[in-house]
Amino acid sequence: MRAVGSSIPRVDAVDKVTGLAPYPGDIDLPGQAWMKIVFAGVPHARITRLDVSRAQAAPGVIAVFTAADVPVNEYGLIMPDQPVLCGPGSTPQAQIVRWEGDHVALVVAETQAQAEAAAKLVAMEYEELPVVTDPFQALEPDAPLLHPEEFPFPYGQRDRRSNLLLAYRLRRGDVEAAFAQADVIVEAEYRTQAAEHAYLQPEAGLAYVREDGRIEVIVAGQWMHEDRAQIAHALGLPEEQIVVRYPAIGGAFGGREDMSVQIVLALAAWKTGRPVKTVWSREESIIGHHKRHPFVIKAKWGATREGKIVAAQMDVTSDAGAYAYTSTKVLGNATLMCLGPYEIPNVHVDARTVYTNNCPSGAFRGFGAPQGHFAAEGQVNKLAAALGMDPVEIRRRNALREGSILATGSVVPAGCTALDVLEEAARRAAESPPEPPVTLRTSLDASRRRVAQGRGLALSFKNVGFSLGFPEHCHAWVEIHGEAEMERAVVGCVGADVGQGAHTVFAQFAADALGLPVEKVELRVEDTDVTGSSGSSSASRMTFMAGNAILGAAQRALQAWEDEERPARAEFVFHPRPTTPYDPQTGASDPNITYGYCAQVADVEVDLETGHVLVKRLISVNDVGKAVNPQQVEGQIEGAVAQSVGWTLLENFVQENGRAVTQRLSTYLIPGVADVVEEIVPVILELPDPQGPLGARGMAEMPFIPTAPAIAAALHDAIGVWFDELPITPERVWQALRERQP
Repeated sequence: MRAVGSSIPRVDAVDKVTGLAPYPGDIDLPGQAWMKIVFAGVPHARITRLDVSRAQAAPGVIAVFTAADVPVNEYGLIMPDQPVLCGPGSTPQAQIVRWEGDHVALVVAETQAQAEAAAKLVAMEYEELPVVTDPFQALEPDAPLLHPEEFPFPYGQRDRRSNLLLAYRLRRGDVEAAFAQADVIVEAEYRTQAAEHAYLQPEAGLAYVREDGRIEVIVAGQWMHEDRAQIAHALGLPEEQIVVRYPAIGGAFGGREDMSVQIVLALAAWKTGRPVKTVWSREESIIGHHKRHPFVIKAKWGATREGKIVAAQMDVTSDAGAYAYTSTKVLGNATLMCLGPYEIPNVHVDARTVYTNNCPSGAFRGFGAPQGHFAAEGQVNKLAAALGMDPVEIRRRNALREGSILATGSVVPAGCTALDVLEEAARRAAESPPEPPVTLRTSLDASRRRVAQGRGLALSFKNVGFSLGFPEHCHAWVEIHGEAEMERAVVGCVGADVGQGAHTVFAQFAADALGLPVEKVELRVEDTDVTGSSGSSSASRMTFMAGNAILGAAQRALQAWEDEERPARAEFVFHPRPTTPYDPQTGASDPNITYGYCAQVADVEVDLETGHVLVKRLISVNDVGKAVNPQQVEGQIEGAVAQSVGWTLLENFVQENGRAVTQRLSTYLIPGVADVVEEIVPVILELPDPQGPLGARGMAEMPFIPTAPAIAAALHDAIGVWFDELPITPERVWQALRERQP
């Protein structure tokens, strides 16, 4: 049996279900101290006085660190616009608090309780500054500036007189002339909300100085080598002085792509010479890490009576929050994804991301594509309704296919299967038709509720791998052991397994290439010393990138084995085809390595008395190129759909005046078992991607993306109302029902 294509059990399954797998919060070292981070607690202010004397004198306190103790007081995944600690005695940038979750001081004590008690004794005095929380107000000429200071900016010259972080534009054809020739034009404004990742394991970690003098940081993250680089930069040390180790990781979804406790743990351990541990409460986790970007998208699309989309004009604004995090990259995705997987000859897109005093926004499953597709698919469904055309048919006439030209002027990468997933979704839906759709049709079900039912469709695509010229590569090595015959293999690749099953896939690729049983493959995945960077577990890239790297290393190791080398070891660094950034004026580029494709059909039931929406069935068709582990692929589909249903119908991270209102899971609603979908139908297509390892393409984000527009279309089918703002809560549905009654 080939290893690739088999639903073998996950390599970490037994340890995780029996509780043996250590997560960062489970790990202790002899003589460890505990650290408590003091958050700013205000959204925008200048710190005029920071008094830590009472905290230093508190029982059990070992040390209190402030901004003056940080050698290079800046960090950031894309650009270093954020202080490690805010306060006096450091750079001008660090004097200002821009977010209630900014870190102000670190209290290190003998016990967790002592650290927490002493942290309450840190005294701060502020000069409050004006708070700006609306990105449109933040762009006004008289808006308070959040970042008037200099910092390295990778996108050319930054205008320090504005809260605009970055803007993109796409220009193709002549949209005004196309609108003049269109038979139907639809316009709408779409809004999406901030959302919490709600992963099971809050931020936690442990750092210590090893016997060799290097600092080891044990945390949960998504990119070991990037964590190492940022820790080293802030501490003013060579990267070789830092070792980052990932034990088991309790979920991420993009929420661990940016720093949380990594730098401050390393700083505290380095300064005290003691192992230092911290574990955040759930409230600290919710307040202290980034959220999904809220977007406002104004859309105007035109089509001919034959259903050909001839023009799309989009104005896209995202709230970056207080610091850049990955906002520029999320915006880059949304700029293209707001056009959907369609070939549109005339395009005019203006997109921007803006600093505010809200919680920073960053990576979250889909990375700008869910927000962009919510608008794009809403427009396509509205065009279909205006034309009286079947939603499948209008997509057939416009979907990307081999040789299609994107709005960037480049050809869609080979292996385009948008039409394939669309047709399979349509076929599956036809096999299980809903009741005939009648606007506001009512019936009595078993519980004697008045309900309406509807069906909706959406189509999507999403980049695989880093994009827009961002450097992309993945390291791996393979070592074959045995004498006369191959007995076992060791694989080194440090891509993070954040719960998606990446390490199992690593073993399957190696076993398949070497002709060994999977149980004969040993993984080395633990820390940055194992091998070079594998890149981030994000952008649906890990299977694609690590698979290519491991296969390349395995092939070289096999050659060495045939040349009688014992053990036979080979390294390989996979470099995919390069991408290019948007042209500043036109957006011309070759933006992405390749894409994944997904289509979904949602059947919903609406309670006409309460506005409650139940997703009865959701068919999710995904082209994964090659299902390395089919059961894991199904799990990704089901998990993505469940998470996306929550984003669509329930979840809403509320902020007021720069402060989190939903600070607890008890007030931030995520779907339980009874809230998700009565039946999720995962459908796997295996149409090989020419660039993928054994044809595999990334897929973990794709099933999240079309869920919201499919449900919105189903709601329109059920009750005749378009919902263009998320979340579509029962209150909003109930209000819409009241407003449409005669």
